[in-house]
Amino acid sequence: MSDPTIRPGYNSWPKYNQRLRDAVAALSDEQLAIRPSPDRWPLWATVGHTACQRVFWLCDFAGEPGAETTPFTNAAYNCPGDDDLENVLSAEQLAAALDSTFRIVDQCLNRWTADSLGEVLRRPEWDDSWVHTRGSVVQRVFSHDVWHSAELNEALGSAGLSQIQPVGLSAGAAAPLE
Repeated sequence: MSDPTIRPGYNSWPKYNQRLRDAVAALSDEQLAIRPSPDRWPLWATVGHTACQRVFWLCDFAGEPGAETTPFTNAAYNCPGDDDLENVLSAEQLAAALDSTFRIVDQCLNRWTADSLGEVLRRPEWDDSWVHTRGSVVQRVFSHDVWHSAELNEALGSAGLSQIQPVGLSAGAAAPLE
């Protein structure tokens, strides 16, 4: 029997990404320009940042392939929000970015095993603080997705727009997550 992959531990992530992607794809340019507050990024930048950070952590830091298949081939130095608030991304571009970056996530869920999560990854060429386990990287990417999705929901709800429904919930339902 081969080592099981980590996919069962993140079984709702693909569904949740699809809901995020579909919600973002349905937003207008005006809606994507909403800023939850004057000191926060517009929604397009938050979504772009979310997708770009997948590439940064999984490709740039953890060494996974696929960065070249995304709009973020220089994720360490050029991410929406963090580094770029000038090049506004459309709903179509953001949906494509979520799709292309989630393919990298999906590959990790299919390849990484429970035993591999303890592997220590280092990037001393950046500085000595760049040391994390593979498990902490995947948890960071997952929790980062959830964090920014919650930010989006806050802004969408405040604007009277439909929110992204967590997996296992239908609109208006209060059921446990899958």
